[in-house]
Amino acid sequence: MHYPRRVSKIKRIRKFGFRARMKTKLGRKMINRKRRAGRRLTAV
Repeated sequence: MHYPRRVSKIKRIRKFGFRARMKTKLGRKMINRKRRAGRRLTAV
């Protein structure tokens, strides 16, 4: 039986993780925006 959306953790982290965000200009912008909004960021 196939389960939907079973993405490996490594692939997920590489795509959406903290380091992946910090690589791009827009990602850094997004993180700073969330920080300003007062979010605790989980650094994956």
